[in-house]
Amino acid sequence: MGSQGQAATAGREAGSGGTKSSAHFVFVPLMLKGHLIPAVDTALLLATHGALCTIVGTPATAVRIRPTIESAQRSGLTVRLVEFPIDHAASGFPEGADSDDMVPAMYMWNYFTAMSLLRAPIESYLREHAPFPTCVVSDFCHPWTTELAANLGVPRLSFFSMCAFTLLCQHNVERFNAYDGVADVNEPVVVPGLKKKVEVTRAQAPGFFRGIPVPCWEEFGNYVERARAEADGVIMNTFTEMEPEYVAGYAAARNMKVWTVGPVSLYHQNVATLATRGNATAIDADECLRWLDGKEPSSVIYVSFGSISQADPKQVIELGLGLEASGYPFIWVVRNAEEDETVRDFLRELEARVAGRGLLVKEWAPQVLILSHAAVGGFVTHCGWNSTMEAVTAGLPVVTWPHFTDQFLNEKMAVEVLDIGVSVGVKEPLTYQAVKKEIVVRRDVVEKAVRSVMDGGEEGEERRRRARALADKARVAVQEGGSSHDNLLDLVKRFGMGDDAHGAAQ
Repeated sequence: MGSQGQAATAGREAGSGGTKSSAHFVFVPLMLKGHLIPAVDTALLLATHGALCTIVGTPATAVRIRPTIESAQRSGLTVRLVEFPIDHAASGFPEGADSDDMVPAMYMWNYFTAMSLLRAPIESYLREHAPFPTCVVSDFCHPWTTELAANLGVPRLSFFSMCAFTLLCQHNVERFNAYDGVADVNEPVVVPGLKKKVEVTRAQAPGFFRGIPVPCWEEFGNYVERARAEADGVIMNTFTEMEPEYVAGYAAARNMKVWTVGPVSLYHQNVATLATRGNATAIDADECLRWLDGKEPSSVIYVSFGSISQADPKQVIELGLGLEASGYPFIWVVRNAEEDETVRDFLRELEARVAGRGLLVKEWAPQVLILSHAAVGGFVTHCGWNSTMEAVTAGLPVVTWPHFTDQFLNEKMAVEVLDIGVSVGVKEPLTYQAVKKEIVVRRDVVEKAVRSVMDGGEEGEERRRRARALADKARVAVQEGGSSHDNLLDLVKRFGMGDDAHGAAQ
């Protein structure tokens, strides 16, 4: 047995115990926050309905989510966390890199290779530790879990931390070859097969793992697509009441069952779990609440670009000056504040000028806690789907500032479909650029967008009304009788097994 197999046999388990249901879901999330956090929340929601959920991860990600898991265990949920170390030598992945929020681009291939090498130790662990699994729920970026589920003889569901609209748009441009004959990556095409006219460019929606000028990534993209097509269903962090046409459309296009279970962040209903969800925060939750308590209702604009995207120094300065000029109180999460001397000096001077009106948080903030506070009236976001859903749940309008991949389609969902957003006008990727290109949103554009979202004009009031109505629908979805609540119950029932079936699976 190799080192990975030995690690699996000796895999450290946080929490075990019995389960009220014969359903045992094994979650294999992508170890990046935007994918990891909603996957864990989904596991906790299934556990609230009696399922046992096992979450597998690397030691670095286990550290990140262990407080949330242990809190759930103390409340009586049957959820467990199992660690599997990365085989750095076999994958060429550098030691310690799995703890970063953004794996260096030069090591991304090694990262996915390292994750695929976890299949054998995970399978060994699941065979050796009862109860036997009844379903594998894997992030769509882990196509190797097709073999894991097949070897165990159990169904496999694809997990998406994104909305049906985005998935259907991306599926249709590929299915109907919408980019054929379009040489310019920035030339818009109409997404086929939708009632609403939606335009997108290849630069904005190249396809998952497409558009990277390296043959291995094209092959990996094909592998991911095959695994998606072979799945036994899809779980999404969205809710049917928000996008019924697109949920039904994606299910029909894929010819498979789609379970919408969101907004999964609504699992967290208290300050402690809201503050620690996904990572330790750089600011004390109570300090953040005290600051917000001193502000008028709906007066604060919150600014965050997620766990991966980092603005270059020029953009940091323009953004800061735009926020200052807007006149509104703001909380701004700055991820690269200490990397550049010019940025450090600027932020120090800005903090002095906006003392009491502006709160700068370095690296990681209790986002859901902030967004749910009555003082917050808008959100400047990169349009990661977690952030977009958290804005919807809080009933907030958004300033949209996409950076890469699905974020451009998420922006269209917020601005063109839901009509709760104002765009800053970014049309090309800012992160993971094939050819480095400087794209800067100027301070006056930032100021104008913030004022548009926060000002009390008729258009702004209508936008806020729509956002609040969506928040009401979100809460209905997760309550008894709501679509997400019913889908969770259906998952537990459908993927549970009786004693005879359990024995046969083993």
